[in-house]
Amino acid sequence: MRNLKRMLLGVFILLLVLVILAFVLENQQSVSLLFLGWSGPAIPVSLVVVVPLLVGMFIGPILGWFLGRSSRAVRKRLV
Repeated sequence: MRNLKRMLLGVFILLLVLVILAFVLENQQSVSLLFLGWSGPAIPVSLVVVVPLLVGMFIGPILGWFLGRSSRAVRKRLV
């Protein structure tokens, strides 16, 4: 059972990487973003989407871990 879970996780990660790679290869057009009057440099559309995706995939679990720790500490104080 444990090997099956590892294999399914590996397949999921491989599919995610393939989807991201296909997206990057298909979206090479350059865009310049405008935010509050500030214009950014012209970068590919794929970077505009993939970089925040990867940052979120990194920050999300860390934030969940911190929130989980704090909620466990609060529950211990209540008991």
